Amino acid sequence: MRMTIALLLLLGTLLGGCATTATDYRQRMNALPEHYQQFDLAMGWETRVEDGRTAIDGVVRNVRYFVMRDLEIWVALLDPQGKPLQREVSFIIPTDLKLDESAPFSVRLPTAVKPGDRLRFTYKYRGSDSGNGLERDETPWMQSFERVVAPR
Repeated sequence: MRMTIALLLLLGTLLGGCATTATDYRQRMNALPEHYQQFDLAMGWETRVEDGRTAIDGVVRNVRYFVMRDLEIWVALLDPQGKPLQREVSFIIPTDLKLDESAPFSVRLPTAVKPGDRLRFTYKYRGSDSGNGLERDETPWMQSFERVVAPR
């Protein structure tokens, strides 16, 4: 009897933790200062300078496909002519992001950004509406957008 109660408590704790993760990511995304929304995904992030480097931390959510596979988020610091000076990537875990699921991302650029600098965000993935894992049923996609670093 005690073993059954202990197992039920453990199971409730584990399932309860899974149920709150999506809510936590959604609340975190809503609290972040920067946002981007497109037909396929929503993204929220914050940009800050730490120890002479740029930290970009955020949350991304799949709003279109049954599953997004191998989602990558690239961030590039641009020069005044729009050419990349530095570029770093965050590979999203889990590698299969299901519809309406969210995941965190984190990118570190080696130098500090300042207000007025431009950042180019590029994301790419393979989207599937069937989720069967066959490459012929997946749509490769890449999209980019730019944002100006705001004053702190």
